Amino acid sequence: MPAIENARILILATNGFEQSELMKPLKDLRTKGATVKVASPETGEIKGWDGGDWGESVPVDLSLDEVAVDEWDALVLPGGQINPDLLRVNEKAVKMVRAFVEAEKVVAAVCHAPWLLIEADVVRGREMTGYKSIRTDLENAGAQVVDREVAVSNGIVTSRNPGDLDAFVGKIVEEVEEGRHQRPAA
Repeated sequence: MPAIENARILILATNGFEQSELMKPLKDLRTKGATVKVASPETGEIKGWDGGDWGESVPVDLSLDEVAVDEWDALVLPGGQINPDLLRVNEKAVKMVRAFVEAEKVVAAVCHAPWLLIEADVVRGREMTGYKSIRTDLENAGAQVVDREVAVSNGIVTSRNPGDLDAFVGKIVEEVEEGRHQRPAA
């Protein structure tokens, strides 16, 4: 059970991440003392999507090949439409998500990012939420879908949209401080 000040949190993203859904967790978790890094299939920088246009860029700290799951306490998956859609067809990204779940680490996905959890085949039987346009996808994959700002199922945290980010980050902190989360098979 690491205190958030001692936690190591990885954010997985690529170009087209929803600006606020990466930046707010990154900033807030770092402010609380966590070590937070960004991993991506790309190197250098990745560019966010903000409103109806391209937003700010963030530096990529690690390639997918450099990520060792056992070195991290949690994985955060920002949404937007572009980012998770690109990542869910990336075999290494999907394997990484599944590895975090199988290692009983905290995994947090907001907005459209639960698409990655669906692709990793880890949603069956879990209470989850997401952006309204993907709730049928979650349901069809076997999740028990709810419409609230945050849903938690054995350390897997999901939220609906940027308006839920305060609750989302708060729940990430709580779940990280609880430690490993034993999970039934998905």
